[in-house]
Amino acid sequence: MPAESVLGLQWGDEGKGKIVDLLAQKADYVVRYHGGNNAGHTVVVGTKKHFFHLIPSGIFHKRTKAIISNGVILDLEVLAREMDILEKEGINLKSKLCISPRCHLILPYHKALDEAFENARGKNKLGTTKRGIGPSYSDKVSYNGLRVYDIIDWNDFIQKFTFQAKIKNKILKTFGVKPVNINSELAKLKKLRSRILPYVKDTFEVINDAAQKRKKLLFEGAHGIMLDLDWSPYPFATGSNTVVGSINTGSGLPINRLTNVVGIVKAFTSRVGGGPLPTELFGRLADAVRERGGEYGTTTGRPRRIGWLDLEAVRFSCRINNVNEIVITKLDILSGLLELKVCTGYTLNGKKIRYSECGYKELSKVKPVYRSFAGWLEDISAVRRFKDLPAECRNYINFIAKFLGVKIKFVSVGAERNANVKL
Repeated sequence: MPAESVLGLQWGDEGKGKIVDLLAQKADYVVRYHGGNNAGHTVVVGTKKHFFHLIPSGIFHKRTKAIISNGVILDLEVLAREMDILEKEGINLKSKLCISPRCHLILPYHKALDEAFENARGKNKLGTTKRGIGPSYSDKVSYNGLRVYDIIDWNDFIQKFTFQAKIKNKILKTFGVKPVNINSELAKLKKLRSRILPYVKDTFEVINDAAQKRKKLLFEGAHGIMLDLDWSPYPFATGSNTVVGSINTGSGLPINRLTNVVGIVKAFTSRVGGGPLPTELFGRLADAVRERGGEYGTTTGRPRRIGWLDLEAVRFSCRINNVNEIVITKLDILSGLLELKVCTGYTLNGKKIRYSECGYKELSKVKPVYRSFAGWLEDISAVRRFKDLPAECRNYINFIAKFLGVKIKFVSVGAERNANVKL
């Protein structure tokens, strides 16, 4: 039974959406298993760009069904909006989408709390997307969360929501923030309930039945490994575990059924929001890469911070996830640069230090150890064979593969589905 995972090995925004969409052509099911709508992915189909935050990439393929499993936290308004877009595109969701009743909900008071806490931090802001992710996860682990299960019995949900909203409104009051209008929000949620419930199924059974029947499963990771709740430079993290092990807790598939782990590595580094970024670039070079690569957040629209490729961090990601293959994305964006640099390690106070040894304070102070490469001037976006790439470009790719000790599956040189170089 082929069960494959696609993970971002950096700080998110590695181009996973395109790769999942590409691999999903041969998949029976694509599964989103963690995170919320703070992650965004872009899929280009023909001349159209599609932006999604919850529904898995690959849903545009006729044979592929999409599963939102229990590890995902749902903003029902965002989910309904994405469903509407897909149905306008002619996608029959009734036969293609199923949602776990175990998914926790992002509710209006979560978003209000997220913004209130972030604003209160002042200069110490984390860079949260203010989508309610952290507060929703906080409720989940403190037994105050509400799930899709809870909206099935509407009268029971009214009581639970009202109780939680009153508590949250007291907290919001201490921040001087307008409280959530309970009756108004319940009216909205009731409409969303009717939209979502027909798609609610036991996704554990769907996934494990598919595995038993040897159907091809593709697991779509959100965010990046450097944002994992436990393995990031905390507190600059997302609210979920992004490592491959969260497939088990977030979907119910036993981890030993996973047959391949594909890691996505952008040819340079980017991140949205606060937190350390050891190889960060500034000025004209950063601006040029950002503009050429369209490096603006899919979720927030914020300009992404830019840096050289950090292989010390990527090597950690490969090891903790036992990555079998990598895909390098956005290599075409580096065309025209006379010199490229790659970080091969860190030093702190003159001594070598590994990523795994660093908290956020240490990672903020490390000095990158760089290896320099000659760049290339040619436009490589139309190249489809490795031997046709400029020699300097091939050297860059070969060094990445050798340093990481992981096979390169292919290299992406454009946003289109077919803009790939096979090795």
